[in-house]
Amino acid sequence: MTISLNILAAAPAARLDPLTLFLDADIVVQAVMFGLILASIYVWTIIVAFSMRMGKFEGRSRQYETDFWETRDRESVLTKQQRREVPAARVAAAGLDEWKKSTSRGVVDRGAARDRISAAMESQVAEEADELATRLNFLATTGSVAPFVGLFGTVWGIMNSFFQIGAQESSSLAVVAPGISEALFATAIGLFAAIPAVIAYNRFSARVNRYEAKLQRFADKVHAGLSRELDKA
Repeated sequence: MTISLNILAAAPAARLDPLTLFLDADIVVQAVMFGLILASIYVWTIIVAFSMRMGKFEGRSRQYETDFWETRDRESVLTKQQRREVPAARVAAAGLDEWKKSTSRGVVDRGAARDRISAAMESQVAEEADELATRLNFLATTGSVAPFVGLFGTVWGIMNSFFQIGAQESSSLAVVAPGISEALFATAIGLFAAIPAVIAYNRFSARVNRYEAKLQRFADKVHAGLSRELDKA
């Protein structure tokens, strides 16, 4: 009975403890783990912030487009705040600003004016998409690099374990197992950082592409309306 109680008492200590693995690891492996943990935290920060930002932009753009088509005075829905906060408003503003420049002294070449208006809005659409996708590059980098960084920590840890075998002249599992466990933990953290980064990057890239296509369709409609105005000028 005493032996059984001792075994049960010792069992919890034999469980995997991530904190212990980190604290007992070699300094190089610890540095790798710490860097990967920071990368993972930043990945989740980007995921949460990007989701909230895209939701806000999509809602504001949808409301702005509704207001834009419901009024005949397009300038009245282009407030300074909307120009700052609503991508669709900035796209419309680019087209309207170019339209005003092209018609300020009368229309000489309607075809050239249409081309300039189209180019101005297409450039703004591309700028909006680029600005949204800026921080997604970190997700792509983390997804591709983190597993290899974790693998470097694992290789280093295993090399250190083999060094301990030689130093202690023993190939017992009790000598090498802790070091190998700590080394493999680095790879696990690398995967923990990389997997959500890859998933988020793929989903967010597709979302940015859809939003860019939606802005481009809005720009095309605005361009068509301004082209009709040019025909009247």
